[in-house]
Amino acid sequence: MSFSISALVLFGLLLAMLIRSKSVGGAAATVAVLFGYYLSRTGLSAPIDQVMSAIGHAIPSLNQ
Repeated sequence: MSFSISALVLFGLLLAMLIRSKSVGGAAATVAVLFGYYLSRTGLSAPIDQVMSAIGHAIPSLNQ
């Protein structure tokens, strides 16, 4: 079974969990920055969308 989730929702949930657990570090900063870019839809959002889409398409092929 396959399902799709919006990157905005995914990064929002990850950021909320990181904030609740008081986790601070490079990963938390990366999640916060990506969430901010997706939320604001700046000019850099198109390249970020392409990179995230490429990663999303590459992950299933790693299991083969």
